[in-house]
Amino acid sequence: MFQFKQFSISQDKSAMKVGTDGVLLGAWAPITKANHILDIGTGTGLIALMLAQRNEIAKIDAVEIAENAFTEAQLNFSNAPWSNRLKVFNSSLQSFKSDVQYDLIVSNPPYFTDTYQNEDAERTLARHVDNLSFQDLLFYTASLLTEKGTCAFIIPFSEESNFINLAKDQNLYIHKITRVKGRADVPVKRSLLYFAKEHKDCTKNELVIELDRHVYTSDYINLTQSFYLKM
Repeated sequence: MFQFKQFSISQDKSAMKVGTDGVLLGAWAPITKANHILDIGTGTGLIALMLAQRNEIAKIDAVEIAENAFTEAQLNFSNAPWSNRLKVFNSSLQSFKSDVQYDLIVSNPPYFTDTYQNEDAERTLARHVDNLSFQDLLFYTASLLTEKGTCAFIIPFSEESNFINLAKDQNLYIHKITRVKGRADVPVKRSLLYFAKEHKDCTKNELVIELDRHVYTSDYINLTQSFYLKM
């Protein structure tokens, strides 16, 4: 069990546990005017729960293909203060059908291409692009968004340019990039990306997580302190 300030995450069965990537996206994704939100590959439901905490009116759907993670997300949603606004579907994105279009879609997608294939089946499912390519992710995201909808992702920095180009093929245009470093003296590790269907100048910034081991920067504290118990 992972305890946050306003909700808890049961993660015994899920292949992918609570991690920094999910927390970053859940805290960073812009949520203005988002009445209907979709979390693709929700895992334990962490990002959906963070968005429910940040947005007091949004109805949030989540999609999860792995049976164990789906079951755990259901439990975490039912135990949350916002359970009436959260719903999870046991489905691949490719098979997912929705009666609504979404104002915001978020995803911490799988990104491994040729490694970790010997892991247990559900962990491979959660981490490997064989099950959800970036092309599929962006194609279905574009089709599920409202005309003024937006979408946000966290991906490896090494995939940033490729991902932005693939998004453009789906008429999704980059509006904001935050590049994430573990410390100031190490290379960029992750990219937080925010897209919409309209052209706009892109803003870029950098987020450093730690000054030293378990000594966090003020930027990271400001971003996550609404969630972490000890932040």
